[in-house]
Amino acid sequence: MATWIWILIVIVALIGGFALGFWLSRKYMMDYLEKNPPINEDMLRIMMMQMGQKPSQKKINQMMGMMNKSSEKAKAEAKKK
Repeated sequence: MATWIWILIVIVALIGGFALGFWLSRKYMMDYLEKNPPINEDMLRIMMMQMGQKPSQKKINQMMGMMNKSSEKAKAEAKKK
């Protein structure tokens, strides 16, 4: 075969591999973050104490609810696109 065909095949394979790898890693990270959220109640309690606030359970529940609501909203907007 001609040299230019081999070069074309290599370029197409590299572009395809890059696109597939990017898509798979993005999907893996989205699933991982959905299963293991980066902030939980204990971390939120520690952050509030560091900021000088007294963390009551009501405040923590309220903030966790707001965070969950915003993540669900972002997830719904991502599905629309």
